[in-house]
Amino acid sequence: MISTRTHGMMDYLIGILLILAPFVLGFATGGPEMWVPIIIGAAIILYSLMTAYELGASNVISMPAHLWMDMIGGLVLALSPWIFGFSDVVFWPHLIVGVLEIGTALMTERVPHREPHRAHA
Repeated sequence: MISTRTHGMMDYLIGILLILAPFVLGFATGGPEMWVPIIIGAAIILYSLMTAYELGASNVISMPAHLWMDMIGGLVLALSPWIFGFSDVVFWPHLIVGVLEIGTALMTERVPHREPHRAHA
């Protein structure tokens, strides 16, 4: 199992990588092949900040809800080349990262291990 803390680190890293991938991998064409990973990457960062886990900034989204969002986003990302019709341009980055997102969500603990709150003396 992947700890929620490790999952949180992966969330921010994957979010940033998805935003940068079209530019780094050469498919920043202005079409859906570019925008799908950028939008999903930004969404991952946003809902990670709102998740009730070690690396979240607020407690708005539960960890199970977060993991469902990861699975749905991974599925959309993995299938996007065929849904939006750009598989003849690029599909491997979308498919690989989408499948990894789904797998990571399925292997992550459902309950965060929060550090205890320390009272100030």
